[in-house]
Amino acid sequence: MSSPATTTTDPLLSAHTTLRLGGPAARIVRAEGPREVVDAVGSADAAGERVLLVGGGSNLVVADDGFDGTAVLLAGRGLSYECAGDVVVATVDAGEDWDDVVAATVADGFGGLECLSGIPGRTGATPVQNVGAYGVEVADLLVDVDLYDRRTRTVREHVPAAELGLAYRTSVLKGNDDAIVLRVRFALRADGRSAPIRYAELARTLGVAPETRVEPAAAREAVLGLRRGKGMVLDAADHDTWSAGSFFTNPILPVADAPQVEGLAAWPAGEGCVKLSAAGLIQNAGFARGHAGPGGRVALSSRHVLALTHRGGGTTADLLALAREVRDGVADRFGVVLHPEPVLVNCAV
Repeated sequence: MSSPATTTTDPLLSAHTTLRLGGPAARIVRAEGPREVVDAVGSADAAGERVLLVGGGSNLVVADDGFDGTAVLLAGRGLSYECAGDVVVATVDAGEDWDDVVAATVADGFGGLECLSGIPGRTGATPVQNVGAYGVEVADLLVDVDLYDRRTRTVREHVPAAELGLAYRTSVLKGNDDAIVLRVRFALRADGRSAPIRYAELARTLGVAPETRVEPAAAREAVLGLRRGKGMVLDAADHDTWSAGSFFTNPILPVADAPQVEGLAAWPAGEGCVKLSAAGLIQNAGFARGHAGPGGRVALSSRHVLALTHRGGGTTADLLALAREVRDGVADRFGVVLHPEPVLVNCAV
């Protein structure tokens, strides 16, 4: 049986974001399971308070003024399996640390999630963002979710993935506070092999041809190594990891509107469209790794220009100023407007 939700004494949201930025919430409540999430959100709704769901804080940019409502911390734990032939369905509580889930499924010999190793945050956020990396995204594996519908104050179980509008780094749940993810289910491989290795950099690292399936543990270790090299695995001592991950999404444009930039990575993105590398656009617009923002308190990562990092002593205003500088520089140079990937709370780029 899970414990009741508890109110925390420290109101600063900076303690709950990977950027280590953000002002106070009016109230912070820690919810230890799905029932507690429903109770905390329902109570806040009944009182007419605004609600902010906080998992690992890896996709949040919170204003220096904070949040004038109740922040609900997702802290519930739970992972179980149901086998059906060569497929294993993993049911995961929204509050589970995502990389812990990936590590557990790999250790148990199940394939599918290994390319999503090292991504910070809680499991409940993965379908909201349609999290993806190294040629795999949540949409490839998601079976269904349990949701709390705040409009009807009811729990909807087993909502199919097909109803969530999963697309590149988004879903119908993103930017919509009406439904809250309580549990998530993934279809995994029970044959001890990974998902096909589709990402060229990962295939080279593993020394295999594209589409090869390998041991999940080997793929996980390779992914973690690649992410560490880009400062994308959390480390409190490494300011390159004080970030919200990739700050801008790769823009998708009609082929006719895409700028012609020598060496710029691009991928097919549906009929008549192409997805461009946001990192490539940023670099070609003149922004180098380590490019500093106001007072050097924020900067592009020294390893990866797509990450905006907090170097210590900074503010959310500093970070947003750097984001605007990069966005406007790319727009001026190429006519392409980059859009932020993190959730912006009481602030905007």
